Amino acid sequence: MAALGVEARTAAAGQTKSESDLLMERVVEGSNMRQALKRVVQNRGSAGVDDLTVAELEGWLKAHWPRVKEALLGGGYMPQPVRRVDIPKPQGGVRTLGVPTVVDRLIQQALHQVLQPIFEPTFSASSYGFRPGRNAGQAVQAAAGYVRDGRRWVVDIDLEKFFDRVNHDLLMARLARRVGDRRVLKLIRRFLEAGIMADGLTQPRTEGTPQGGPLSPLLSNVLLTDLDRELERRGLAFCRYADDCNIYVRSAAAGQRVMASIRAFLENALKLRVNPAKSAVERPWHRKFLGYSVTVQRATTLRIAPQSVTRLKERVRQRLRPSSGRSLQHTIEDLNPLLRGWIGYFRHAPGATVLDDLDKWRRRMRCLLWRQWKRPATRRRRLLALGLDAERAWRSSVNGRGPWWNAGASHMNHALPTSYFTHMGLVSLLTTQRRLQRVS
Repeated sequence: MAALGVEARTAAAGQTKSESDLLMERVVEGSNMRQALKRVVQNRGSAGVDDLTVAELEGWLKAHWPRVKEALLGGGYMPQPVRRVDIPKPQGGVRTLGVPTVVDRLIQQALHQVLQPIFEPTFSASSYGFRPGRNAGQAVQAAAGYVRDGRRWVVDIDLEKFFDRVNHDLLMARLARRVGDRRVLKLIRRFLEAGIMADGLTQPRTEGTPQGGPLSPLLSNVLLTDLDRELERRGLAFCRYADDCNIYVRSAAAGQRVMASIRAFLENALKLRVNPAKSAVERPWHRKFLGYSVTVQRATTLRIAPQSVTRLKERVRQRLRPSSGRSLQHTIEDLNPLLRGWIGYFRHAPGATVLDDLDKWRRRMRCLLWRQWKRPATRRRRLLALGLDAERAWRSSVNGRGPWWNAGASHMNHALPTSYFTHMGLVSLLTTQRRLQRVS
């Protein structure tokens, strides 16, 4: 395929040569740009190195778009450096994001909208990340299906700093297979090579595609399609979501052979490195994939990976820290979006026991209230107002025990039962999951 001329490549992509050579005109076309602007505004996000905000973008375009459009059509547009942002990873270390300016985000989004339909038909059925109509839920369901069919070993491949290690020449060669417009190819390379700015200093970039721009997910799929085709050529069962790839085999020996050969392919053909510390040939119920794992039984089902449960508990704990001093209503309003989003993602795993246990944050909320009440007189008055008789309210308020003990004691459970928090609007993970499963 790489040896095909432009005419043959564009024909394979379902375009005529003239259409392929005029992609930039489609990028800057009015309806495409309006759609891109709408998406950038919806996604919000912080300003880039020029401090122009999303809220200011539309007004800026009214004054400057003709000049930007002329530069794009003439092949002279130069992207600005991206702003470096380091995000802590849950497992330790940091993930480096590159935040483009809002104008560059707009142009990347417009490019994405034109290029996605061109490359989408070329992607593997086993690729699920950042594609229309595909999601992580489908990927983990497919993975569970492979285990259920008897492939009870997984080759879990972690690509070391994938987005930082993408080889520009290899990526551009794969883009050129289906893109004939040299202006588009030149612009994408400029986006790849735009420096990254931190503390006022710009560092040049000769490899990698920074996470944070609308174009990066599509570019990752373009490059890793070569991996997908290699796995398909070998008849292997796999699921890939962006740079997260699991291959399912029937024995440990087969897994070791696949790990060695695919590692060699990635390093030699795509110039990517496998992280040996995070990659393994293992039973799938000992690994996690996109936050999920599977049960050990032959009738394999999905389950929420223990690491995902631990991470949620820590995030909830941070929101319920005793020093917050917020009202219970405010605390619940802050907590609910996190709970809804989390269970919305993990709705595919039955996990009633786990979810029922997680739903017991109510004890933490009782603990929070006990701390906020502080003085015995206040605690007595509050307990009376919540329905305890005078004798029990007084004895409970002066028992001398700590907040956590009181939060689990019968007097606080009687004063603040589950129905109290439900009435206050606290999301129940188990109830929400069951509702989502009924409607899906």
